[in-house]
Amino acid sequence: MRIARLAMYRRLLAGVFFVFCLAISSSLQAQAPDKQPPPKKAEKAAPQQQPAAQQAPAGQARRPAGEGGEERGGPMFSRTFSGLRLRSIGPAVTSGRIAALAVNPQDTSNIFVAAASGGVWRTNNAGITWTPVFDNEGSYSIGAVTIDAKNPSTIWVGTGENNSQRSVGYGDGVYRSDDGGRTWRNMGLKNSEHIGKILVDPRDSNVVYVAAQGPLWGPGGDRGLYKTIDGGKTWKAVLSISENTGVTDIALDPENPDVIYAAAWQRRRHVWTLINGGPESGLHKSTDGGATWTKLRGGLPGAGEGPGAGGPGGLAGGQDVGRIGLAISPADPRVVYAQVEAANRRGGTYRSADRGATWERRNEYDTTAMYYGKIFVDPKDADRIYVMNVQIMTSDEGGRNLRALGSRSKHVDNHAMWIDPANTDHLLVGCDGGLYDSFDRGETWRFYTNLPITQFYAVTVDTAAPFYNVYGGTQDNYSLGGPGRNRNSV
Repeated sequence: MRIARLAMYRRLLAGVFFVFCLAISSSLQAQAPDKQPPPKKAEKAAPQQQPAAQQAPAGQARRPAGEGGEERGGPMFSRTFSGLRLRSIGPAVTSGRIAALAVNPQDTSNIFVAAASGGVWRTNNAGITWTPVFDNEGSYSIGAVTIDAKNPSTIWVGTGENNSQRSVGYGDGVYRSDDGGRTWRNMGLKNSEHIGKILVDPRDSNVVYVAAQGPLWGPGGDRGLYKTIDGGKTWKAVLSISENTGVTDIALDPENPDVIYAAAWQRRRHVWTLINGGPESGLHKSTDGGATWTKLRGGLPGAGEGPGAGGPGGLAGGQDVGRIGLAISPADPRVVYAQVEAANRRGGTYRSADRGATWERRNEYDTTAMYYGKIFVDPKDADRIYVMNVQIMTSDEGGRNLRALGSRSKHVDNHAMWIDPANTDHLLVGCDGGLYDSFDRGETWRFYTNLPITQFYAVTVDTAAPFYNVYGGTQDNYSLGGPGRNRNSV
């Protein structure tokens, strides 16, 4: 009987709320004039927008919370719900997909986590507690986060997860914080939608590079490699391929940051299919800070003619290439790795020992690059690599003899990694299940249960008493359910 009464009360409340919404809508329509007054004549013409290849929008101040995105003329906007106070109810049994990690090089207890579908989170105590720092900004989907090594209070965030599966969120450009994530400014590139990486020149904090993949479902947008020399006030596209091809990954030579490697990725998703590569994908190198570029060949798939093409481990002729992940060895910057997706079983891990002049295919391990495609190298050992995939694959022989890293009691589907330069057995990994760390190179793992970033596709409630239950279907983390409150709730 109590359940029946509870259901009746809820239906009655829903009806009252529906009538309330209709009343507000009717009132607003009654107040609106039949015809809008003619717009005032502009005093002067608006300046023409410069081509994206030359300049992108300058930095813009953060919008006040609750203003922006809503449409006027109806009750379904932020002020209607501003009086409601949300509270977290879990789950703690799992977390959610992490796209990128950034660890303060001067204080490794200060960590930023970029969630594919849950904003940006910060800890100042090595994960004992976490604070959401991006909730008032324009995008919940994050593709990149970077700490300025020279000035760790400056944080850069690239919005829009840089994968190409069906359920991928898009972003609204690049953000900058100068107070450790407390406040943010949108610095432009708002039409990039998906950002793969942001790197700051270690010599000059005003010089920043952004790998903008561009829109997934259409052409154009802010797409390519962008550079600023004034801290984000203005941007210049220093590498543009086409309206269909963006830049998905970049790497700077630690001995000479004017040497840049950039991976171009041609992709497009339609309702009926996914084009996840093409002839415009490839690897490019600049030795003058992005002023001029050379497409790298020398044994890479899709490179066609060039030194080493068709040689041992190489490939001659045109070849469709997909996503490419990049890593330079800090221990020996001559060594560069590329994790390549390619047609006709020519993908795998490629290694260069001469700064990209020639390449050798070290294995045939071709990842599912619409979802993975990243590679990391040990800071102290140029031959030890980690390849992100369902299982983390590792090699101590420069890519030969790949084997699965230990994953006991750890979630699969790995996307991000930080290797402690002071203790390379210490790994921090972001995956579809959240954040894990290991102090013995994957033999054992610790799970951070206090990052509530589970990606829910749908939620519903039942009519249980005294406390109703909430159920949801999640991305790669089961269907979960639990009480909306309990007797111990505050």
